[in-house]
Amino acid sequence: MDYGMSPELERFRLEVREFVEANAPAIPPKAGVRSAENRAEHALITEWIGKLYAAGYMGGDWPEQYGGQGSSYSAERDVVVGEEIARAQAPHFAGAGTLVSYALIDFGTEEQRQRYLPGIRSGADTWCQLFSEPGSGSDLASLRTKAVRTEGGGFRVTGQKVWTTNGHWADYGYLLARTDPGVPKHQGISAFIVDMSLPGVDVRPLREMTGTSDFNEVFLDNVELPADALIGELNAGWAIANSSLGHERSGVATSVVRLRGNVDALEDLAKRINRDGRPGIQDGAVQETLGKFRAEVEALSALVYANISRWSRGTERVQDAPMAKLMFSELGVDISRFALELCGEAGILVEGDPAAVDRGRWQDEFLYARAYTIAGGSSEIMRNIIAERGLKLPR
Repeated sequence: MDYGMSPELERFRLEVREFVEANAPAIPPKAGVRSAENRAEHALITEWIGKLYAAGYMGGDWPEQYGGQGSSYSAERDVVVGEEIARAQAPHFAGAGTLVSYALIDFGTEEQRQRYLPGIRSGADTWCQLFSEPGSGSDLASLRTKAVRTEGGGFRVTGQKVWTTNGHWADYGYLLARTDPGVPKHQGISAFIVDMSLPGVDVRPLREMTGTSDFNEVFLDNVELPADALIGELNAGWAIANSSLGHERSGVATSVVRLRGNVDALEDLAKRINRDGRPGIQDGAVQETLGKFRAEVEALSALVYANISRWSRGTERVQDAPMAKLMFSELGVDISRFALELCGEAGILVEGDPAAVDRGRWQDEFLYARAYTIAGGSSEIMRNIIAERGLKLPR
């Protein structure tokens, strides 16, 4: 596969599209990766995730004994599912259940798999990712949260995490903590399961400039973890985290669909907005900008599919994912900024104001778009990886 999808995958796409149309919850779409706004919405999303797993549209690469598809699984199907969810503007769960499932499958004990994997597949258990810390975002290996062995064989955890999406809804956390401060930083980290109801776990939602609270600060004050909370070997957490993160291949492909939808919506907006007494779409500069955005989205799509093709052949390059992530995040900012410019003075009005254009959609898009240039590695870090590790330029 060099670009596009095979006929078999396109047939699968139609199947997924019908499923999404029939089963996706009726939740108003928002920009980016967002948490539920209330308990009722959270219940709808977790039910939706359970349906996706039950239908085989999530977790297909799990071993068959845990509900996966075995040899019939195709990695490209994950891309199709992600794209169709994005095309329908249906919610895609923002928790860490998918991430931790791979850590448990590849490194966990059989008891851990039997205990936690069913709750992930059913949607009954919500997970959050306890990785990033204040001062330890792009340089995650510098994390300072400590897990110290107790006399009973368990661990006592102290520290702070931040940017914890879905932390306020989570039943469990997938934690990285330092267990050996005397070795190089990548070698002294371990991975754990944290019951978020334990004494000493304090979750504090952070209100963002979008007006919602999607992620949180999490304070861990002498939290006592049992011995079986450890995932894999002691001090193997860095390898475990990187392995589980490496299973995610559909994220940017999904985002390309969202960007393409935003350009469609932007063109519609240009037809409805007047500039100098005529529809904006009749302005040559507007037409040129829309054409530029369409070309860039299609170029990004080609890049993403080429990356997926290399990954499927085992020939991926270190710069592949950073190039796609950088292009996607910066393009998202440009598209939403231009939409606000088209809106004129009304562009400052937010969701809830009756005079807001498209119910404040473009304000929300613009405010959230900047987050993508930071989350998952900032644009500056992406450029460094591309330059230093991909192109072998000097530091």
